[in-house]
Amino acid sequence: KVGTKELDEKVSNILRLIFRTSIAPNKPFGSLGSPEHGQAGRKIAEEGIVLLQNNNNVLPIDLGKAKKIAVIGENAIKMMTVGGGSSSLKVRYEISPLDGLKNRIGSKAEVVYARGYVGDPTSEYSGVKTGQNLKDDRSADELLAEALKVAKDADYVIFFGGLNKSNHQDCEDSDRSALGLPYAQDRVISDLAKVNKNLIFVNISGNAVNEVPAIVQGWYLGSEAGTALASVLVGDVNPSGKLPFTFPVRLEDVGAHKLGEYPGNKEELAKSKHSGDTINTTYHEDIFVGYRWADKEKIKPLFPFGHGLSYTTFAYSKPSADKKTMTADDTISFTVNVKNTGTREGQEVVQLYISDKKFSLPRPVKELKAFQKVRLAPGEEKAVTLTIDKKALSFFDDAKHEWVVEPGRFEAIIGSSSRDIKGIVPFELK
Repeated sequence: KVGTKELDEKVSNILRLIFRTSIAPNKPFGSLGSPEHGQAGRKIAEEGIVLLQNNNNVLPIDLGKAKKIAVIGENAIKMMTVGGGSSSLKVRYEISPLDGLKNRIGSKAEVVYARGYVGDPTSEYSGVKTGQNLKDDRSADELLAEALKVAKDADYVIFFGGLNKSNHQDCEDSDRSALGLPYAQDRVISDLAKVNKNLIFVNISGNAVNEVPAIVQGWYLGSEAGTALASVLVGDVNPSGKLPFTFPVRLEDVGAHKLGEYPGNKEELAKSKHSGDTINTTYHEDIFVGYRWADKEKIKPLFPFGHGLSYTTFAYSKPSADKKTMTADDTISFTVNVKNTGTREGQEVVQLYISDKKFSLPRPVKELKAFQKVRLAPGEEKAVTLTIDKKALSFFDDAKHEWVVEPGRFEAIIGSSSRDIKGIVPFELK
């Protein structure tokens, strides 16, 4: 049961936020939607973009050689700050990917756009109007034919696809109806790949594909989305984001689907009037979600947790620890040297996972416990040190209803992703 102490703490947290943001009579003056906010948003967006795949170094786009760049896809022009339910925003402005590319490229190359597919032409979500008119009555075959014609003789083809903020997309209150991309985008991408080898897929959320040489995870990047994406695509910014989840190859690779109960009680689902409902689902995978499930079941993901490439390359040394044993009141530090072995400046995210080798309750193969982003010039090398304490070795005991840490053997696993392991350091907790 919860007592007044816990209740007071929760109320204090809410009141503190209220006084800091809205009703405090003497709060300092500030600004809203300023140019400084826009620049901060752009930097955050640039840092978060993930380069998933870059076969044959298709990216970055070489503006010294490119004469024509074809941009395909509804998500190149559709506003993404609006929709999705409670995530819907009223922003001062939003730069689309197409406009971002045109602004950056200017007269250096011809930028040609084709719709490719029609998704959701809706211009109003929960009372917020975008002002866009995306209605297009052409058939899917007509849209595809136009896209292929534009793409055939282009030096680069950039397909902006994925999901949007509509129902059964990236929207609260309704799940996606399938793992694949909606609006027959897979067909468009497949046919584009046949006519142009320099195909780049920018995934505005949604599931990734694997049949194109270059894939960029573009997220929902806010007001400066187009500017940030253009900066990465042409190489003004070297991508350094890492995936915060696992991309599965198929739904059966996800615990909720593999164990058979999702999307819920079959009898209740049969009575539902709404397609795509999720009703009374019991999730049996316990703590084994995401990369924990993939590790436990030895499943190879499409793209693993923590994955993210760069336009440069990095080399890791053998990691080391400052001690072989620690106590519950102690800390332990792990150090690895990282060197930029490429020809341009870049950032790498060094990740520390902990593996518990002796335990009384089921434990994951490994868990992320620390990470650090390091910026390196070409040829530069830096030592990265990650320090943990007993919290990183603890787990929640549901019988005792408390966090516990058990003495025994552990491994510190250093990687550039959950699957790209660079070194392992064993240690012991006394």
